[in-house]
Amino acid sequence: MPKILNFGSLNIDNVFKVDHFVQPGETMAAESLELLPGGKGLNQSVALSRAGAEIYHAGKVGHDGRWLVDLLEKANVHTELIDQTGSMTGVAMIQVNSSGQNCIIIHHGANAEITNDYIDSVLSHFHKGDMLLLQNEINAISRIISKTFELGMQIAWNPSPLDRTVFDCPFEKITYFILNEIEGFDLTGEKEPDKIAAALLKRCPNAKVVLTLGKGGVWYQDRDRVCTHGIYKVPVVDTTGAGDTFTGFFLAKILENCPVEEALRIASVASSIEVSRKGASISIPTLEEVVNSDLKMQ
Repeated sequence: MPKILNFGSLNIDNVFKVDHFVQPGETMAAESLELLPGGKGLNQSVALSRAGAEIYHAGKVGHDGRWLVDLLEKANVHTELIDQTGSMTGVAMIQVNSSGQNCIIIHHGANAEITNDYIDSVLSHFHKGDMLLLQNEINAISRIISKTFELGMQIAWNPSPLDRTVFDCPFEKITYFILNEIEGFDLTGEKEPDKIAAALLKRCPNAKVVLTLGKGGVWYQDRDRVCTHGIYKVPVVDTTGAGDTFTGFFLAKILENCPVEEALRIASVASSIEVSRKGASISIPTLEEVVNSDLKMQ
């Protein structure tokens, strides 16, 4: 079975539970504060592992981030490629309001200290047919994509959080675009799922587009077909990490040569369970929980 490399972020999440998001000029006391493991990269590696994939994580932390590496090890993620010599570990400041929605500010820290030598060292462990997963919370994304493409690896890209650096990346080398509807609009200028996918496929005709739509479920499209899947009835406690959970479970099933329709279903169930719990990586379900779930479609 192919190996999957997640070259991604590792953050310490400062999660403030609030009645409402703080407004300009407002000072507000939080109901609670928790320090939790996070970063889209870390969350997606945990999700991949819990979905049954053999997952290797590469990224960078400072001396304050050793506990994140320990957490990944306990989650059965290969951590030997993580560089622990960074200046300080990345930080996220997260507000979670009374309805479970969130807003997030991040400071990259060591996530922005990825060097060319480190990239080459990491990629020397992988070969044609393996898969790379990337987000947009580390530096050197374009170089990582190009070097990985040279090896003949599949590349899955979740270009989040989306900023101007994304537009400098070699889109034509991507195998899977995994993004939400807001990111799809920012990339293409289109608002409808079919038009977003069509715009990306016009530029990258061999790619596969996975577009998460919140309450609208998920839209998949490649050059040959369109597949969709709805959402499940769950109490929404915290949406942090929902997209990361979906990404991990979807790719894990794809690597098992699972049909796209089934991969979408499994990933949708997993992300639905995740939003019914507090936190990000700590709330990601196991594959057994997902398979045994009795959730009903909305």
